Amino acid sequence: MAQTANKMKEADISLDICRVAGLIGAEISGVRLTGNLPPAMVKAIWSALCRHKVLFFRNQNHLTDSEHENFAALFGDILDHPTVPAHDGTKHITQLDSRRGEKATFWHTDTTFFPTPALASILRAVEVPKVGGDTMWANCAAAYQSLDSETKAFAEKLRGIHSNAFDYGGGPKQSAETKTAAMNSSFRSAIYETEQPLVHVHPETGERSLLAGGFLRAIAGFSAEASRHLIGIFRDAITEPEHIVRWRWAAGDVAIWDNRATQHYAIDDYGNETRIMRRVTLAGFAPVGVDGRGSRLLSKTEGSSTQYGA
Repeated sequence: MAQTANKMKEADISLDICRVAGLIGAEISGVRLTGNLPPAMVKAIWSALCRHKVLFFRNQNHLTDSEHENFAALFGDILDHPTVPAHDGTKHITQLDSRRGEKATFWHTDTTFFPTPALASILRAVEVPKVGGDTMWANCAAAYQSLDSETKAFAEKLRGIHSNAFDYGGGPKQSAETKTAAMNSSFRSAIYETEQPLVHVHPETGERSLLAGGFLRAIAGFSAEASRHLIGIFRDAITEPEHIVRWRWAAGDVAIWDNRATQHYAIDDYGNETRIMRRVTLAGFAPVGVDGRGSRLLSKTEGSSTQYGA
């Protein structure tokens, strides 16, 4: 639960904000999320998101799938996932259902395998286990700041190769059978391979942030062994305990995260209990490195016959 509370003025609206952890995450109380929020409130929420990286809202049980989509649309264009189809009966919602083996059990930043990764996501808890099933988020800007000056300068020159050879439905902890089933049900269109800057500049805050989530498979210009070593260094920096917030879900909770500055991980510690989450994602823009260079699509493989691996 939140440890400190205070009233903070965000974009001409006073929001009741409680920081949840020292470097990332805040809970906002007293706001009923709908698709009809006034522009000043939308602006205030977005301002708080850029500042805190992840926002949490309790007791939003009134949200239907359509109202979830309407609320998300207040903040920008909705992104239809480039490989995962929308949940039945919805236009844009992606569902993660543990009964089908859909567990995002690896640290990742959403859709970095795509030249224009997601801007942000709005995740709603539909059904949660009695114990466990928390989600963690990591502050990638704080991780960059934690590096020494020489490592920062080195990282700013690197380019990462990202691929959706595995995705949200098939985290590395699952069995091969479960992972394959989840992938076959999710990946219907294409495999992407995209080059991204390892350090990119947040277009609104100006912060420099590491882009090194689970879809990062190699560092351009380095061998496979050297890439693994380098990636490990930066991922370890991101997932330092000081850079993480952990949220204990209740049905009706909503989390919004800035995908440009975070990674997240869904904890699989609830056995055979059911965990159902629904998410709407906002379309983003190509990350831009310190040198001004953006993303570069390297390849796209069409068709359901593509072989997936992790």
